[in-house]
Amino acid sequence: MFTGIIEATGKIATVQPLEGEGLRVMIVSEHLDMSDVKIGDSIAVNGACMTVVAKTAHSFKYDISAESLRCTFGLEDPGREMNLEKALRFGDRLDGHLVSGHIDGTGEVMKFVEVGESWQLVVQAPKNLSRYIAIKGSIVINGVSLTTNNLKDMPDRCILSVNLIPHTVEVTNLKHLKVGERVNLEVDMIARYLERMLPETEPFEALKKRMGKV
Repeated sequence: MFTGIIEATGKIATVQPLEGEGLRVMIVSEHLDMSDVKIGDSIAVNGACMTVVAKTAHSFKYDISAESLRCTFGLEDPGREMNLEKALRFGDRLDGHLVSGHIDGTGEVMKFVEVGESWQLVVQAPKNLSRYIAIKGSIVINGVSLTTNNLKDMPDRCILSVNLIPHTVEVTNLKHLKVGERVNLEVDMIARYLERMLPETEPFEALKKRMGKV
C-alpha cells in the first residue's frame, strides 16, 4: 500500500532478460533512503508496485513480468527517470490517498502547460476507466496522487485535467512530460469496490432514486 507522495526519483540503469518474457531492472537513486528496505519489500515505480529482489545503498532491482509490461508504460526503458515511493507503514501520515500500486491502464498526455504559478496537465484516459474517475476525486498519474479538477466523458474515452503545484513538478518526473507521451494510471480503489458492491440487476438511476439522491 502507498500514498502517492513521491519520496525520490531514480533512473533505470540496467535491464536484463529473465527466462521467459520477464525482465530484471535496476534503479539507481542517490536520494531514496534504502537503509530500511529489505529484500522482498515493495517500492512503487512510476506507480507500479514492484518487489525488491536485490539492493545496495543507492540502488535496487525488481523483476517485471510480461503481463506487467503489457499494462504499464516505461518501467523497462534505460535512462528513464522514475518516481519512487516505499510502501506505507502503519503509523505513517496519509498525505495523499490510499494507493495500491496496481496500474489500471495507461493514458496519453494531451496538454501540459504552465498556468500562473501552477501547471495544468490534461490526460486522455481509456473509456473503461471513466466510471471510476470523478471531479474532485483522486487519480494517480505515474505514481503521483492528484485531484481531478475537470472531466469530460466521450464515446470512446474520457479527458481529465489536474493542476500541479510547483513543488510537485520539481520533485517528480512529471516535469518531463510531453504531449503524446503515455502515463500510468490508477483509479481510486474505493470506486472499484463500490462498483463491485452495487446490485447488478438494479439500474443506476433507480438506485439513485432509492437512495434519495434525486
